[in-house]
Amino acid sequence: MSRTRVGATEGMETSYGFETVSGREEKQARVNEVFHRVASNYDLMNDLMSGGMHRLWKDAMVQWLAPSRRPGWRFLDVAGGTGDVAFRIVEASRRAAGGTVLDINASMLAVGAERAEKRGLSANLDFVEGNAEDLKLPDDGFDAYTIAFGIRNVPRIDLALAEAYRVLKPGGRFLCLEFSEVELPVLDRIYDLWSFKAIPAIGGAVARDRESYEYLVESIRRFPNQANFETAIRRAGFERVTHRNLTGGIAAIHSGWKL
Repeated sequence: MSRTRVGATEGMETSYGFETVSGREEKQARVNEVFHRVASNYDLMNDLMSGGMHRLWKDAMVQWLAPSRRPGWRFLDVAGGTGDVAFRIVEASRRAAGGTVLDINASMLAVGAERAEKRGLSANLDFVEGNAEDLKLPDDGFDAYTIAFGIRNVPRIDLALAEAYRVLKPGGRFLCLEFSEVELPVLDRIYDLWSFKAIPAIGGAVARDRESYEYLVESIRRFPNQANFETAIRRAGFERVTHRNLTGGIAAIHSGWKL
């Protein structure tokens, strides 16, 4: 068991929170079970994890993406089953953009498809069950690839990044929003107390699922920091790689281009 942050994405392959599991298959199965359990409370989960800030962070991500309003502009949102980011992208494009929401978890996708129907966005979005490590989608098919709070749950992050590069058109953009390493000395201690003491307790009381919230907190602490994740993005082939810290580094948006 290790509580230290991994230095490279390969370290996440058998890391289930602070626990080391037998292989990537076990990690994927256990992560799937977590998200089956939290699917109906996904917004609540994100509110607990971020103190409600995830809504502003997702807005910032979409603002930086600046979706095109031209017909035919398409995006792929991975690990976005409930549609939270995809809805923002479509609305920011004045409903001109079309997108595919891909998630490995059918429970999350069912929530997203229902929400899309209620918002009148079903014509703009396809909801597809699939694996970020093997997208089963054509080469050079999308203008943008987004993933929010999902990549740390992928066992083989290097494969997911390679797939992101493959399915983007030349000139396409990769954007990843993920919890990261807090860079302010006082804030990091406060956030640690909130994460390890408050979040699992609230998750247990409100969602009746302390274990899932413990995993999610631990997975954040194991994920590579901003600089190391940037290295992985460059290694996948992306150029002009950069990031923006949010709320002192509690989260970060990573950007790269397929040039």
